[in-house]
Amino acid sequence: MNVLIISTNRNRFPMPVMPIGACLVAESAERMGHRVAFLDMMFLQDPLGSVTAAIKETRPDVIGISVRNIDNNDRAGPVFFIDALRPLMAAIRRETDAVTILGGAAVSVMPGEILEATGADAAATGDGEMLFPQLLDRISTNRSYDDLPGVVVPGGSPVHHAPRSPAGLGSECLAPAYSRWIDVRAYQEQMATAPVQSKQGCPFQCVYCTYRKIEGRTFRTADPAAVADRVAELAARGTRDIEFVDSVFNAPADHAMEVCEVLARTRHKARIQSLELNPTFFNDGLLTTMERAGFVGYGLTVESASDPVLAGLRKGFTAAEVQNAADIVRRHKLPCAWIFLLGGPGETQETVRETLRFAERSIRKSDVVFFNIGIRIYPATGLDNIARSQGLLDLQREDMLAPVFYLSPEVDGGWLVSEVRGFMAGHMNVINADTLSLPILPMVNRAGFRLGLRPPLWKHTRFIRRGLRMAGMDV
Repeated sequence: MNVLIISTNRNRFPMPVMPIGACLVAESAERMGHRVAFLDMMFLQDPLGSVTAAIKETRPDVIGISVRNIDNNDRAGPVFFIDALRPLMAAIRRETDAVTILGGAAVSVMPGEILEATGADAAATGDGEMLFPQLLDRISTNRSYDDLPGVVVPGGSPVHHAPRSPAGLGSECLAPAYSRWIDVRAYQEQMATAPVQSKQGCPFQCVYCTYRKIEGRTFRTADPAAVADRVAELAARGTRDIEFVDSVFNAPADHAMEVCEVLARTRHKARIQSLELNPTFFNDGLLTTMERAGFVGYGLTVESASDPVLAGLRKGFTAAEVQNAADIVRRHKLPCAWIFLLGGPGETQETVRETLRFAERSIRKSDVVFFNIGIRIYPATGLDNIARSQGLLDLQREDMLAPVFYLSPEVDGGWLVSEVRGFMAGHMNVINADTLSLPILPMVNRAGFRLGLRPPLWKHTRFIRRGLRMAGMDV
C-alpha cells in the first residue's frame, strides 16, 4: 500500500525534537513492503498546504499521524497542541478517504479523547513500530482491526494490553536512520540532538508520570553492543549529537554501566548526553565511565531537595541522596543540568526554601538549574487521585485533555513565582519555564550553532542570560 506518515510536532522550544517514534514506524512499515512517504511538519512554512501537496503526490491508502505532546506542560503559559490537529484532519479529509491512524506518545496517554477530538479512524497505542504493521496488514486485506490489542476505534472500549516489544530488546537499539526521513541539518542548526533509546519501560512510581502508560511498567533493555554500534553509525553519517531519551538512563544500573563501557571502547566520535538520570543509581564509577564514553553533559531529574515533597511525588529517593548526588557532581568536570518541579504534593513555603537553599549551597555555578512550577495532571495517575482527594479537581477524566495543573494547596502560586524569580535574579545559571519559551530562543540556538557551539547549549546558560540582560531583555 501507499503509506504517508505525518509527524505533526511543530514545537521548537527550547529546541526542536527529532521524531524518533514516527521515523521508527516509517521504517517498520517499509520493511513490510509498503511504499512509505514521510512529511515532517516541524519547519514547514505552509503546513496545511504541504499536507495537501503530499497527499496529491503520494495518493496514500493509509495516513499515520504522529502526535508527540498534548500540551507544553507550562502552567503559566499553556499551549494546547491538540487544537492544531483539527484543521489538519479537515485538510486530510478534503483530499482523501485514506484510513487515518493516530499514534505517538500523546496518543498512548489519552487515546480515546484525542481520537474523539480529531475524528481520525483509529488510534494506535504502545510500541507503534510493532502495532502499525499489523494495522496495515489488516487494512490491506480489508479485515477489521478493532480487535487488535492497543487499537482504539470511535465508540470502542478503552484500550487494554497495548503491544510491547518482547522483554529484552535483544539486538534492537531504538534509533532510526534519521537522515532517511527528515532534514537533519535543519534540526542541528537549532541545537537539536538525535534521540536514541537503550531501553523502554519504567517501573518507578512517580505520581505525575505517564511513562508506564506509554512504554510499560518493566524495563526492556537493548544489547549494549547494539547501542554503541547505532551511536557510531549515526555519528558516521554526520549526526554526532546524540541524546539517550530512556525514561531513566541509569536504571537498571548495571545496564547503564555496560552501555557506557562499550561506548568507551568504541570509536564513535559522537557527543552524547542524557537528561534523565536518577540520583539513586548515581555514583563516581558511572560518571567516570560516562566521561570516557563521550558524554558532554547530563541531567539529574531530582524534582525537589525536600523529603516531604519527594515522598509526596513518590520519587523513591531522599534529600540525603540528592545531596550525595551533588557531592559526586562536584568531583567531576562534566556539565550537569538539575531539574526541579516545585508545587507538588507536600510542598510548603519551608520546603520551597529548603530546595532553594540546596541549589544555592550545593549546585555548582557552572551548572544549570531548571525550576518548573506546577505539575500537569494526567488522568488515572497518582497525582490525579491526590488532587481529587484534596478537593482540587472534579473534572471527569475524559474532560482532562486540555491541560490541568496541580499546585500544592499549602503554597501560594504568586508567592512561589516571586521566590523563583528572585532567586533567578541573583543566579545567572537558573532558568524557568518562561526562559524556555522566549520568542528569541530559536534565534539564540541558530546563533550558537553558527558560532561553533554544539549541544548542550544549556551549559552556557549563565553567559547567555548575562548577554541577553545586557541587551536589555528581561530573562
